[in-house]
Amino acid sequence: MANINKTILQSLGSGLAGACALNILHETVRHFVDEAPRVDIVGERAIKKMVKKVGQEPPTGDALYTWTLGSDIVSNALYYSLVGLAKPKHAVLAGGALGLAAGVGAVGLPGPMGLGTAPTKRTPATAAMTIGWYLVGGLVTAGVYTWLKRR
Repeated sequence: MANINKTILQSLGSGLAGACALNILHETVRHFVDEAPRVDIVGERAIKKMVKKVGQEPPTGDALYTWTLGSDIVSNALYYSLVGLAKPKHAVLAGGALGLAAGVGAVGLPGPMGLGTAPTKRTPATAAMTIGWYLVGGLVTAGVYTWLKRR
């Protein structure tokens, strides 16, 4: 049982590292590069939509941004933690696949979900950065997971 708990903690910790790396990259580059993805806008739209669906008034301003960043980190950490389902020797492949899938989803899904397309694919460069940054998050997750499994 102790090994299962350790693996779960390693997976969650690795996923958190990948999610933080992804968000640091997003939040930093968007201030310097005009074509950078704006996943924060997609997140804000999603939160507003969900909160309204349950009959509540969504947060605004800094509160909305805080909700968005927090839910983005939690959801990405849980998603990236799936790397722990792979054998440690396949962690890089699993992390890369998870990151690539998330990036493609971040480019392709907001439109059909009614969240708009411009934030993640307004230009080819925006779409490429979106996919690339999620891939980076997956690879950071894999690296941290591999390191933790060796300890």
